[in-house]
Amino acid sequence: MYVGTLSFDLLLGDVRSLKEKRSVVRPIVAELQRKYAVSAAEVDHLDLHRRALIGLAVVSGDAGHITDVLDRCERLIAGHPEVELLSVRRRFHGEDDD
Repeated sequence: MYVGTLSFDLLLGDVRSLKEKRSVVRPIVAELQRKYAVSAAEVDHLDLHRRALIGLAVVSGDAGHITDVLDRCERLIAGHPEVELLSVRRRFHGEDDD
């Protein structure tokens, strides 16, 4: 079994409230879940209206599949014009990990 995770630190565009932030972040999280069958959520910067940290995880028996899914998720986030991708953290856990 292999587990891959990504965390995206995002700077949101013209957002002036937490309500506006939710209207940007929720559709992105839903799109990740729908398109790539990953578990995804906003996991940090919950009280800041111009920042968001989205985390996601995917589990598979095939390491290549996880790499492909994580690459696609990263491209999807980078392609959203309403957010600026500040950083991406990728982790991969395999059967040989303790």
